[in-house]
Amino acid sequence: MTEAKRAVTYIRVSDVSQVQGHSLTAQERLFRELCQNRGWQPVGVYREEGKSAHVDAIAKRPVFRQLLEDASKHQFDVIVIHTLDRWSRNMKVTIESLSILAKHHVGLVSITESIDYSTPEGMLSMHMLGAFNQFFSSSLAKHVKKGQEQRIYEGKHHGAIPFGYQSCWDSSKGEKVKQCDPEHSGGIHIHPTEGPAVTELFRRYASGTGTLSSLAGWLNAEGFRTRNTKASPDAIGNLVAGPRLFTTASIRGILHNPFFTGQVVYQGKALPGAHQPLISKEVFIAVQDLLKKNSGRSETLSSHPEREYLLKGLVRCAYCGMPMWAQTYTSGNSYYREHKATRSIEDCRGHGGAITCSTIDNQVRELVSAIELGPKWLEEVLSIISLKDDVERIKKERDEVKARLLRLGRAYVDNVMPEEEYKRQKRLLELSLESLVVPDYNAAEAAGKLILDLPKLWASATLSEQRKILLTILDAVYIDAKAGKRVIAVMPKPPFRPIFQVASAKKDSKIHIINEPLGASPKGSAVFLVETGESRTPRPMETARNVLQV
Repeated sequence: MTEAKRAVTYIRVSDVSQVQGHSLTAQERLFRELCQNRGWQPVGVYREEGKSAHVDAIAKRPVFRQLLEDASKHQFDVIVIHTLDRWSRNMKVTIESLSILAKHHVGLVSITESIDYSTPEGMLSMHMLGAFNQFFSSSLAKHVKKGQEQRIYEGKHHGAIPFGYQSCWDSSKGEKVKQCDPEHSGGIHIHPTEGPAVTELFRRYASGTGTLSSLAGWLNAEGFRTRNTKASPDAIGNLVAGPRLFTTASIRGILHNPFFTGQVVYQGKALPGAHQPLISKEVFIAVQDLLKKNSGRSETLSSHPEREYLLKGLVRCAYCGMPMWAQTYTSGNSYYREHKATRSIEDCRGHGGAITCSTIDNQVRELVSAIELGPKWLEEVLSIISLKDDVERIKKERDEVKARLLRLGRAYVDNVMPEEEYKRQKRLLELSLESLVVPDYNAAEAAGKLILDLPKLWASATLSEQRKILLTILDAVYIDAKAGKRVIAVMPKPPFRPIFQVASAKKDSKIHIINEPLGASPKGSAVFLVETGESRTPRPMETARNVLQV
C-alpha cells in the first residue's frame, strides 16, 4: 500500500475574484474536496491576500516565497491551486517557481484548468521547463556580460555614476529623456557643484591640509550627501535607505577611485574612459602614496591579541546606532568610545563620548545575573508568538506517528511484514517525524532553557567565553557614553526576543527590564529598554526613547 500524497494549497484573492465567487474560503473548500477524491492528505494552507500575481519577483510575495522554501524542504508532495492565475501571471516567475518544484519533485495541480504536474508525465514537463529556464538564464548572463564589456571598451561607466558626475539622461519618471544636447561623451558630465568638490577633496588631501575625517566634515557642512541607496539599520534596527552623511570610509572610497582621472575599471584593470576627468593622474598617484603612508594605525589603536573586550562587536552608540570602539591606552585604562560625528544620517550627539569598559561591562554582568523566568514562561512565550495551537497539533501528530512506528515494529517482529516493506514504511514515518516541528517554538524553547542555565554558565565562564555567550543571545548593546554613562537598551537575537518579553529581573538587583519592545509591533520590534547603573532618576523610558531617536 503506497503512502498517501501530502498536499497543500496556495490561495490568493483579490476583490474582483471575491465577487466572482473565488474567495479564500471557496478555494480552500475545493482543495479539500479534491484531496478527498484523490485520497491525498491535506497538510497545509498558504493564504496570500493583497499581493498581485503580476509582480516580477518572488521575494515580493512573502507567502509564495515561504511555500517554495517549504517545498525545497520536502514538507509536502503536491501543491493545489484553483486557477493558474492564482499562482502567477508573470512568465518569469512561473518558469522560475516551476523549476524549483521540479528540482524537489513537488507536483502542481490546477483545479480549474487541465494542468496536473503531479503525474510522471507532468513532472517531466516541469523538468523541461526548468531546463529551459536554466538555459535562458545562462544565455541572458552571457549577453549581459557581453554588453557590459562593450560599454567598457567604449569608455563608458558601468554601475552607479560616482559622486561628482551626473547622467545626460533623466529616467526619474520611468522614461529616459535626454537632458543634454548634444549628449556628452560617455553619456555623463561633471556635476556643477559635486565635481568641483571632488577636485577640492583631492587637492586638500594631496597638500596635507585635510584628513579623511576633516574632509568628511567639510563635505557634510557644505550640504553634500552620499548617493547611498543601500538600506542599513538605524539605532533601533529599522532599515533606512537614502542619502547619508559622508564618513571617513566614503571619503577613502572617493580618493581611491581612478574614475576621477578619466579611467574606467573593469576586472581590476584601468582602461581609458570617455568622460572628462576631474583630477590629473599625477595628483591621483600622490594621493595614493599619502593614503598608503597614513594607513598605519597608532600604538593606541594597534592590535594586541592579549586584549579582550566583553562587548566587542556588540557595543553601539545609543544616539546613532553605530558600532563603538573598544580602546586601551598606554595607561592600561580601557574605554568604549564614540569616535566620529559623521557616521550616520545626522551628526551624532554622542560624538566624543567615552566610558570605561569596566563600568559598562559590570552593568551587563549585572543584567545577565538578574534575568530570570517565571514557572509558566514557555506558555507565555507561545502566546506571544501565536503558536500554542500549532504546538498542540504538532505534538498530537508526532504522538500518532510514534504510535504507528511502534505498531510497525511489532508487525515486523511478528513476521507479519517483509523486511523490505518494513524498512520502507519505517523510513517514511521517520521522515514524517522529522518534518513535524515548529521552528519558532523549538528556537524559543532552546533560548529559554539557555536563559535558565545562564547563571551557572556565566559564573564559571572566562571573559572570552562570556563574550561568546552574549554573542549567542544579543545582536547589540546600546550605551549612552555622553550623559547617562550606562547601558540603556539591548537588541536580542530573534529567538530570544519573546523571552525578553516575559523575563523579569531578580528583586534584589539594580536592574529593571522593560518588557514592552520599542516600536509599534511587538513581533517586529527588536530593542528592549533596560535600567542599569547606580542612579536611575529620572527613569530612562522617556529619555532612552529620545536618545534612540524613536
